[in-house]
Amino acid sequence: MLRALDIRDMLIIDRLELTFQPGLNALTGETGAGKSILLDSLGFVLGWRGRAELVRQGAAQGEVVAEFELPDGHPVHAILAEAGLPGSEELILRRVNTAEGRKTAWVNDRRCSGEVLRALSETLIELHGQHDDRGLLNPRGHRAMLDDYAGAEDLLAAVRAAWMDMSRARKDLAETEATLAAMRAEEEFLRHAVAELDKLDPQPGEDAELDARRRMMQGAERIRDDVARAFDLLGADGAEVAMSDAVRWLEGVSDNAGGQLEAAIAALGRALIELGEAQDGVSACLQALDFNPAELEAAEERLFAIRALARKHDVVPDELVVFADTLRDRLTRLDAGDADLADRRAAVVAAQETYDNAAAALSAARQQAAGQLDAAVMTELAPLKMERAVFQTEITGADPGPEGVDAVAFTVATNPGAPSGPLNKIASGGELSRFLLALKVCLTGDDSARTMIFDEIDRGVGGATADAVGRRLASLAQGGQVLVVTHSPQVAARAAHHWRVQKQVTGGQTLSTVIPLAEPDRVDEIARMVAGDTITDEARAAARALLGA
Repeated sequence: MLRALDIRDMLIIDRLELTFQPGLNALTGETGAGKSILLDSLGFVLGWRGRAELVRQGAAQGEVVAEFELPDGHPVHAILAEAGLPGSEELILRRVNTAEGRKTAWVNDRRCSGEVLRALSETLIELHGQHDDRGLLNPRGHRAMLDDYAGAEDLLAAVRAAWMDMSRARKDLAETEATLAAMRAEEEFLRHAVAELDKLDPQPGEDAELDARRRMMQGAERIRDDVARAFDLLGADGAEVAMSDAVRWLEGVSDNAGGQLEAAIAALGRALIELGEAQDGVSACLQALDFNPAELEAAEERLFAIRALARKHDVVPDELVVFADTLRDRLTRLDAGDADLADRRAAVVAAQETYDNAAAALSAARQQAAGQLDAAVMTELAPLKMERAVFQTEITGADPGPEGVDAVAFTVATNPGAPSGPLNKIASGGELSRFLLALKVCLTGDDSARTMIFDEIDRGVGGATADAVGRRLASLAQGGQVLVVTHSPQVAARAAHHWRVQKQVTGGQTLSTVIPLAEPDRVDEIARMVAGDTITDEARAAARALLGA
């Protein structure tokens, strides 16, 4: 609910502070007094696109502050959270426009963009009037209004969920088809590569092992003679015999050496053990160096084959095993592709059927609600002196989407048998106002989250029809808030709160101001609306009669 509006240096307003109340709030005044400026200023702080030049002449900048009271669960809270802005029970919007045209906005003292303001405004204010292109006259919103009237939230949610599932199934199918097509294009390569890898069967670390073995065999002829000579020197004809003889000689004289040879004999024993280990190692090396030349050829052939295959697939030799597993997996997927593709296609068919059923249920609910809405609007049109007019909710086919398969448009015919068409193209100014009011009365349920503003919606009507308009506006305002800019005394008399907009000249400058009216002043204002500039006793009596009705 709009609680307060503070306007500074906007057009012909220098400083204006307004406090609004729940219920029906009426703004009256002579033509040109500045009523539209209030709406322009409110639209400015809400981020609506309007007049380009709003700053009062001579002022450096204009500023508008709007304060709203938010009930629990108001949609504004979600918008603020998504934008990272602070929220509370109050919402304060502030927007400044410099004389150079630069605009800056704040939400609860935090800078924000015009897009955020407009998103907030969609949940805060509804503006209805003869030139309203944001509300009932906008065909793009008619389907949502009909769905709200039908209470089709669950059906609509089911359609949206089915649409998402169907879109996901179609995407999965397309991706599977594309993947299989790509794999089929390389099927011959995959099968050849896997067969080649399986035949060679390279093992991790085999490249290094073969390379070391190859190097050793290549150098075997060069080093084998030296190793053999070393083995001979260490063996029975060499160091082993000499050391054994030395030990035997020393052991023979050790008893007569007074213990002086024991350490030497022990060291020679250990040396003989080490010498034996050395002999074993050299012998093993000789055996390793003793190879068949065909073995070198086989090792080289396998080593070169592994490295050639690694170069062919642009991987290092040790990665051939992992690469082979990858190719086998792709080949397995390719072999299972037809079954997978069939599953994807079946999923699309099932999702399409679910969507079609959900969309059909929503369409049926819309058709039923359309008939009920048409009857309700026609009932409301009778007291508004439009009993011969025809209102019809047209539902036609549309491309399938998350909102179903229906296009919805509210159409009217001002007389039976006359061609029907869009609201804003068929009805005259006064007729349009009454159509809008009747439709709004029927579409409004218990939702009091938005403030509704009606800009001269009573233009072109008077007498009993204007009284019927006032009664319906008062009914709409119950439990919520309605602001009406009106020239009709019958409508103004139905208001719970009344303000008069007037111009005055101060210091050679024309300024607009808004005055809250107490009961005596309200009688005079309504009398002025009845009689014109000269207020007579009869006009005051008529005003009191309207206020007491």
